[in-house]
Amino acid sequence: MLSRAFTIEAFGQPLVESRLAVDQPRGKELLLRTRRCGVCHSDLHLADGHFDLGGGRKLLMADRDIRPPIVPGHEVVAELVAAGPDALLQGLEIGRSYLVWPWIGCGRCAQCRKGKDNLCMAPRVVGIQRAGGYAEWLTVPDGRYLLDIDGIEASSAATLACSGLTAYSALAKVARHDDAQDDWLGLIGVGGVGAAGLAIAKGLGYELVAVVDIDPAKLAWARSHGADAVVNARDPNPAALLRRATGGLAAVIDFVGSAESAQLGIDVLLRGGIYVIVGMYGGELALPLPTVPTRAITIQGSYTGTMAELQELLALVRTGRMVPLEVAHIRAADINLALDRRRDGTAGARQVIAYD
Repeated sequence: MLSRAFTIEAFGQPLVESRLAVDQPRGKELLLRTRRCGVCHSDLHLADGHFDLGGGRKLLMADRDIRPPIVPGHEVVAELVAAGPDALLQGLEIGRSYLVWPWIGCGRCAQCRKGKDNLCMAPRVVGIQRAGGYAEWLTVPDGRYLLDIDGIEASSAATLACSGLTAYSALAKVARHDDAQDDWLGLIGVGGVGAAGLAIAKGLGYELVAVVDIDPAKLAWARSHGADAVVNARDPNPAALLRRATGGLAAVIDFVGSAESAQLGIDVLLRGGIYVIVGMYGGELALPLPTVPTRAITIQGSYTGTMAELQELLALVRTGRMVPLEVAHIRAADINLALDRRRDGTAGARQVIAYD
């Protein structure tokens, strides 16, 4: 049997339609048929083959031992079709669809043993090191990487594996830093992950949320979805506008990750505040070091999240307190068009490949 797939054959080039052999699952492996797959902005970095480090410098995917051919797609809901002879299904059912945990680690290192597979230094991520949801079929090495989505619509569930989880994990870091739900929280950027961040923050009970973006339409969307203050970053002195609206922010989550957004996020923090950077738009940060201890601020990175956090997010969604984000279904054949929309910011709703 062959699987239709769209693969990165060369960095910086459009994805190519191909046919991949589908092997029967071995050992503890599980074979799944893809039903939904979100189109994530990080797939653009993967297709381009680098991250922008600023100053004309790039972090190449090849330097991280990531090389074509690659089958992207890490926001996957798939139907369980077959199990290897040693697989332990542990409540899983053939014929049911599950959310795939994509951030598979080595299973042996200190981070994996602590449940932080997403921080493993020898990852086996679905959609990077392992074939992902831009293919009709995929395998996972163990049943523990499948999560029940009972009560959650499949397309919405798919986006939770990365954009939802990434936003939730960043918010969890804010919560651990301080009990900040009664203070102002700032969210910079309301693309796919930022929009999820706003929905999750409101679902978690944050009452004072300020949103920053450069797109008036996105700011209007944020206002209609619970933002208590909005600021256009292209207005003169957006930091002053934010301070005027909020009095200063106890926490800022930056879903853009540019030199400009980082400077803004740090500038508007109150003393003792936390700035969490999620986005990887690119650039570099110039910061007078004495201001960090004198303001007692925390600067922290956040990369995807843990399995436990994804389970907590699924539980939150089931409560109904989090408003589902709009999803636009696309055909797999339109994946390059979908990636172009992500690149130029015209995607609007979250794009999800539907294989039905």
